[in-house]
Amino acid sequence: MHSRLRSLLQHHACSYKTTIFDHNISIPIINLYSNQTSLSDNNINYDDESKISTNINKNDSTIQSQTSPTDQEALKIQQIIKLHSTKPPKIIENILSKCGLSLNENLVLNVLKRNQCDWKSAYAFFNYVVNGKILNGYSPNSSVYNEVLNILGRNKQFDIVNEVFDEMLNRKNLIDNETWEVVVHRYAAAHMVDEAIGLFCKRGDLGLELDLISFQTLLKWLCRYKHVDEAETFFHNEKGGFEDDIKTWNIILGGWCVMGNLGEAKRFWKDIMTSKCRPDKYTYGIYINALSKKGKINTALKVFRAMWAEECTPDVTICNTIIHGLCFKNRVPEALEMLNRMKEKGDKLNVVTYNTLIQHLCKIKRMDKVAEVLDEMKEQGKECMPNTRTYSFLLSVAKDPKEVYDILDTMENSGCKMVTDTYNLLMRLFLNWGFDDKLASTWYEMEKSGVGPDERSYAIMIHGFHYKGKIEDALSYYHEMTLKGMIPEPQTKSLFDDMNDKLKQRNKQKIVSSFK
Repeated sequence: MHSRLRSLLQHHACSYKTTIFDHNISIPIINLYSNQTSLSDNNINYDDESKISTNINKNDSTIQSQTSPTDQEALKIQQIIKLHSTKPPKIIENILSKCGLSLNENLVLNVLKRNQCDWKSAYAFFNYVVNGKILNGYSPNSSVYNEVLNILGRNKQFDIVNEVFDEMLNRKNLIDNETWEVVVHRYAAAHMVDEAIGLFCKRGDLGLELDLISFQTLLKWLCRYKHVDEAETFFHNEKGGFEDDIKTWNIILGGWCVMGNLGEAKRFWKDIMTSKCRPDKYTYGIYINALSKKGKINTALKVFRAMWAEECTPDVTICNTIIHGLCFKNRVPEALEMLNRMKEKGDKLNVVTYNTLIQHLCKIKRMDKVAEVLDEMKEQGKECMPNTRTYSFLLSVAKDPKEVYDILDTMENSGCKMVTDTYNLLMRLFLNWGFDDKLASTWYEMEKSGVGPDERSYAIMIHGFHYKGKIEDALSYYHEMTLKGMIPEPQTKSLFDDMNDKLKQRNKQKIVSSFK
């Protein structure tokens, strides 16, 4: 890494408050609140560094005082692995074996989660743990195996997934329902539908019951990754062997809604209405959400009113969906009216209710109203207190680094922890504004905190530096990404090929010029 920016990554101090923590993000099957935060493209100059608060720097000793001994030990191991990450896994294992580590389950899981975006490092550490169990006196259980299966599957390393799975079979009593779900999830995510269904059919051979919950779990993950057609076919073929449960129908309905296929969603909605199952509030909620997302808010309101007629009382999630749909159609006064009705009826509001409003108010730059909503959230108490998502909306419309740091300061004081998406958002902002030092410190702190970088982090840097004309920096990140075994998106791969061609052409022109 020979660029100035790479040097900064190693040496630049942290620019804002943060703490080291672990964050394992689970993906909900039917996410009613999956709207993307759009980033500000404001290109401003903010050259007066003296205006940026200096009281938000923290040194390592302060950070250590806020973390547990397990976190501190995990960070040390992570740093050892990172230092030798370019070496073969066997070498890393040998280096770790000479460190005299005292292992336990919490420490091992902590280290694995810190390396969840770098499967090679995670797998090298896992092998050290498994192969050194006589030396270190610790034998990993199902939780550790499940974690490494998840990391490998997430990075599409299915040959190694199969090896680890076979090892679990040989050791006996290691494979549990969580193991099975992790592998099914990752098969579905990689669009390996036959393998996912095959593993469902093999549950008996694995000592696991072929029950309704596992049937629903398989359908859930197939639908989550847009294999709804296959999921519905399998549902109709196999449903006779299981209790007729509305939750199973809801999963398929949710799948069509996640796909954005309103036509199929309407068809399946009618199938539910003519089935033996009575629709519940989740059935209505899923369908209302699909209608709202497609801008069919008037139809969504009709279904909403039909719920009351059927004596099926909408919960706060469904009301939040209606509020979002109204805001999406720029009917903010009606959304606020619904919020007031909810309060008058004594409905239990939550942070999502307010986040929905804040998202749209930020989008239309009504920051005065945003401030009012934030105040009300704090007045409402615990269930409505601003969370990481709230602060992400505020960060997305920040006008300069000082605003960013003020928001981060408030965010930390409220107890909210930064996640990968928060770091990615900050990097987009600093790239747009041209603050390479702050960009570098954000990257450094993200690595140290153990929540990244992930594929999106690298894509942001690669595309951002390409846009800025810094091809060498963009290529440097691309090479680091692939060195970690991450698979670039087709758009990023295409950009890499284009940059390589440009760099070759530029070098050729330099050679020709040198002979003139």
